[in-house]
Amino acid sequence: MAFTVQAIADWVGGIIEGDASRSVVAAKPLNENPNENEITVILSEKNLAQLENTAAGVVMAPKSLVLNPEILQKKTLIRVDDALMAFVTIVQKMHVKPVQKMTGIHPSAIIHPTARLGKNVAIGPFVSIGEGCEIGDDATLMHGVYLGAHCQLGNQVWLGPNVSVYDGSILGHRVIIHGNSVIGADGFGYRNLKGMHTKIPQVGNVVIGDDVEIGACVTVDRATFGSTRIGRGTKIDNHCQIAHNCQLGEHNIFAGHVGLAGSVTTGDYVVLAGQVGVADHSKIGARTMIGAKSGVHSEVPPDQVLLGSPPRPVREELQILATLEKLPKMRAQLRKILKKLGLEEE
Repeated sequence: MAFTVQAIADWVGGIIEGDASRSVVAAKPLNENPNENEITVILSEKNLAQLENTAAGVVMAPKSLVLNPEILQKKTLIRVDDALMAFVTIVQKMHVKPVQKMTGIHPSAIIHPTARLGKNVAIGPFVSIGEGCEIGDDATLMHGVYLGAHCQLGNQVWLGPNVSVYDGSILGHRVIIHGNSVIGADGFGYRNLKGMHTKIPQVGNVVIGDDVEIGACVTVDRATFGSTRIGRGTKIDNHCQIAHNCQLGEHNIFAGHVGLAGSVTTGDYVVLAGQVGVADHSKIGARTMIGAKSGVHSEVPPDQVLLGSPPRPVREELQILATLEKLPKMRAQLRKILKKLGLEEE
C-alpha cells in the first residue's frame, strides 16, 4: 500500500521539505538499500556519506541536522525532533500488523479458588495461579506462566511465556516481564558448617516498582530477609542476574549479561553496559554510567562515567589500554637498552 509524504508527515508531526505528494510504499533503514519510492532515516552526521549514496526518495531527519543542499534537490525531507522514534512509528504503521489481544481465561489454566482476579484479565493456556494471589485489572499472563502463593500483580501487568513468579512476589502497575524469566527464586546463600555448605533459608521476597520492564531469561532472587527491590521505571535487558537483597533505584538501565551479587545498591538513573559485574555489598551512586565488561568491587560515587576493573574515568582507562598495547614494543626497547649497558634482564 502506498502513502503520500504528507500523510506520513501527519503521523509524526513532521515538517516537509520538498514534494509532499510523493508516493511511498515502504520504510527501510539506510543499511537495507532503500529505493526511490521508499523512506529511510538519518540520525546524525555519521550517516551523511551513506545518505548521499542511497537511492531513497524520502528521508526522515532531525530538525537540527545540516544537510548538503544537493541532497535536498533530489530527495524529499521530513524534519522531526526525534527521528528514530518517528521512524519507528512509520514502520509500525506501514509494516507491522496488529496482533489480536489475548482475552479470557483458557480452560487449561489452574487457578486456586482463593485467588482474586481483576477486570479484563487474560489468562493463557497452562497458567498456574497459586493460593491467595491478587491480579489487577487488564493483566495478561501468557501460556505457561507460574504464580506462587500470595503474589500481588498490579494493573496492566504483562508476563511472557513461561515466566515464573515465586511466592510472595509483588509487581507494580504496568510491569512487563519477558519469557522464561524467574522472579523470586532462592538467593545463593550458604554457610560452611562442619565442612558442608549448608543452605541459609531465603525467607524474603521480591518487590518490583511500577513501569519496570524485564527482558527474557532474567533472574531476580528473593531476599534472605526483607525484600529485593527494583525501583520504578527500571529497564533490565535479557540474561541478567539480580541477586538476593539488591536494592535498585528508579529508572536504572542494565544491558545484557549484567550480574549483580548480593546486597548491591544503586541510585536512580544508573546505567550498566553489557557484562558489567558488581561484587556483593557494592554501592553505585545516582546517574553513574559504567562501561561494558567492567568490574565493580566497592562504592562508586554518583555522576561518574567509568570503565574497567576497577572502574576508572573513561579517558584514564582508555589511556591505560592504549599503553598496554605498546608493552611488547616497550619491552623489546628496554632489552636493547639493558644489553647496551651490559646489564642482564632479570
